[in-house]
Amino acid sequence: MKPSGKNCKRIVVKIGSSLFYGADKRVDFVLLERLCSDIDFLFKSGQEVVIVTSGAIALGMEALRLKTRPKELAALQAAAAIGQNDLMDVYRGIFRKKGLQCGQVLLTWDDFDNRTRYLIARNTLGKLLTLGVVPIINENDAVSIDEIRFGDNDQLSALVANIVGADLLIILSDVDGLWGSDKKTIVRLVTEINDEITGLAATTTRTTSVGGMITKIKAAEKTTRAGIPCVIANGRAQKIIRTLAQDPGACGTLFVPKQAALNHKQRWLAYSTKPKGKIMVDDGAKKALLNKKSLLSVGVYACSGKFKAGDVVEILNNDKVFARGKINFGFNELDIGPGSRLRREVVHCDNIVIF
Repeated sequence: MKPSGKNCKRIVVKIGSSLFYGADKRVDFVLLERLCSDIDFLFKSGQEVVIVTSGAIALGMEALRLKTRPKELAALQAAAAIGQNDLMDVYRGIFRKKGLQCGQVLLTWDDFDNRTRYLIARNTLGKLLTLGVVPIINENDAVSIDEIRFGDNDQLSALVANIVGADLLIILSDVDGLWGSDKKTIVRLVTEINDEITGLAATTTRTTSVGGMITKIKAAEKTTRAGIPCVIANGRAQKIIRTLAQDPGACGTLFVPKQAALNHKQRWLAYSTKPKGKIMVDDGAKKALLNKKSLLSVGVYACSGKFKAGDVVEILNNDKVFARGKINFGFNELDIGPGSRLRREVVHCDNIVIF
C-alpha cells in the first residue's frame, strides 16, 4: 500500500554528492538553498527532517584541487577532514538565514553495531529534533577505514532511517529514479526488490561519488524490510522534498514495504549490526522461532565464527539465513548435537528478529 504524506511525521533526506556541483563544476549554492528551503518549510509545518549528506570528500577534493577521487586511503581521509568543515559551513550559513539551527553528527559502523553506542546516537538525534534542530549526518570519513573503501551514504541513510524510526526515506540524486528496461520510462512503484529490479541498476562513473543506483536499491531494501518506505528522486526538481513529503509517490521511484514496521530493537538486530558468526538449526528449531519461541541447544547442529556471548549471529536453516539473534554463549561454550541441553536458551525470543 502506498504511504500517505499525512503519516510522514519524521523524514530522512539523503543528498548526494552529484547535487553539490552545477554545470560550471562549482558548488551549486542555489540548489542547496532550494533544498534547505523545503526542509525549513517542513520544520515550520511541524514535520521533522534529518539530513544525511555527502559532499565532504568532494569539497575536500575541490580545496586540494584534485580532479579525480584519490585511491590512497590517507589522501581520502585528508580530503574528508578538510571538506567536512566546508560542508557544515555551507549548511550552517543557509539554515541560519532561515532561523534554524543545525547540528553535525558524524557516525561510523561501530556506532550502529555496538548496542550502547546505537542507543546513545538514537537519543542524541531524537533530542536534536525535539529542540527543533536539523541533524546533519555524515560518515566519519576521516577515521572510518571500511566505509571509505567500500561504503556509501545511501547505506548510511538507510541505517539512519532505522535508528530514528523514520516514516519515509528520500534519496536525492541527479537522476529521476530507476529507469525501466527500455531506458525511456521511470519505474514508479516497486513492491518487491528482486533480481529483475536490481538488474535495472547501474553504477556511477562520477569522479566525486561512490555507489550508484545499485547502492540506492540496497538502501531501499533495508528500509522497506524494516517497514519504512523509500523514494529515489531527482534533487534538481523544484520543491522536490516538499512534494514528496506530501505525496511520496508523486515522482521518482517509490519502494513500499510489504510488512509492518519493525520495532527499534528488531531494526537494530536486522540491519544495524555486523553478525559475528552463524548458527545452523534444524527444521524443528526454525518452526519454533517462527512461532516466536526461543532457540534451544537441542535444535542447533552446527556453528561457525568466533563469536562471544552477547554478539549478534545469523541463524540459518538449510543454508539459508532466516533470522538474526543476540546469542547467550560463545562459540566454544556451545554444546551442539542431539540430546544437548544447556542451562539456558541459546538465543532468547526477545533477542531474535525474523526476516
